[in-house]
Amino acid sequence: MTGAGFVVQGWCPGALRPMMSGDGLVVRVRPDAGRLSQTQAAGIAAAAQAHGNGVIDLSGRGNVQVRGVTEASHPALIADLRALGLIDTDAAQEAQRNLLVTPFADAVTEALAQTLAAALADMPVLPGKFGFAIDTGPAPVLHSVPADIRLERNSAGGLILRCDGLPLGAPVEPADVGQQAVALAQWFVASGGVTGGRGRMAGLIARGVQPKGPLAGSVAPAPAAVAPAPGLYPQGAMVGFAFGQMQAGTLAALAQRGDLRVTPWRMLLIRGLTRLPDLPGLILCADDPLRRVSACTGTPGCLQAHEPVRPLARRLAAFVPEGKTLHVSGCAKGCAHPAVADVTLVATPQGFDRIRHGTAQDTPDAQGLSAPDIDLKGLF
Repeated sequence: MTGAGFVVQGWCPGALRPMMSGDGLVVRVRPDAGRLSQTQAAGIAAAAQAHGNGVIDLSGRGNVQVRGVTEASHPALIADLRALGLIDTDAAQEAQRNLLVTPFADAVTEALAQTLAAALADMPVLPGKFGFAIDTGPAPVLHSVPADIRLERNSAGGLILRCDGLPLGAPVEPADVGQQAVALAQWFVASGGVTGGRGRMAGLIARGVQPKGPLAGSVAPAPAAVAPAPGLYPQGAMVGFAFGQMQAGTLAALAQRGDLRVTPWRMLLIRGLTRLPDLPGLILCADDPLRRVSACTGTPGCLQAHEPVRPLARRLAAFVPEGKTLHVSGCAKGCAHPAVADVTLVATPQGFDRIRHGTAQDTPDAQGLSAPDIDLKGLF
């Protein structure tokens, strides 16, 4: 599908179905429930170095992406990842496994995740970006992360299944989680949620379509917790990365310190670590200015981008006040931050467009700005 100067692929890359970018194939690894053992994490780092360009991304869906893979090196990469237990039977099964689990999962949540994962085989054919979130840990933290069907807790500790876009969810017992999630996905398809192979739950809800009967929402989720930041937690140490990107050597060094949980905030939780790791390239403070800035790969890594946006984002980060957000996008697609930002800069063939309090696809208030001349004075 063609948008305003960009192409919407309508699917996400996988390991078995990678996506071509400006620096080669992007191979997305989907860890089971977001968990990586030390062996698996070290193996991904070694494989990225051997078969890619050594650059690793963390996606907004809690996955790990190996960059710079070639058609020739892809089979060897898959063989290495398969030996680590990180590859699905086929591309269809891989695409279906869009399951996001809170990185603070306790034993009960992990059991629920396995129940829902087993139910995926009974799901109807769903759009490539359709996904599930399991946010039943000690505190709800996935509220701002895109997901179509959400398994959450209410204030009394009971479970609910909630459609994205609705404030209330349907009560569900642990034993019925898989069956009821399948029923909700079937309702989504039967109600016209899929058009041309695409569709999201929030879009269907926005058209005024809502489930009825046992699937109808009647219970509010527990109040959302503050979004996690780098620092120490009872479960371990959380570390961030500028624009969610690291070198393979960094992942290998972190793997030496403990098992990892991959998060949708482009951070890693190192399980059991009681001290923040002293490694170059990590974001360790909640108030680091780079956490206020989102930027996509840009040129030359992305085929659709018009500018190398990350150098500009790094330069401007220091001028973004606390509590404010800046999004610098290589094109109007806005992959790095689909939501509203206080200021958005969008690269075009004529320079940068500037949008205030909007998304990359909204109407700009200034156009054709030259990167060296851009400043943020008076914009926040």
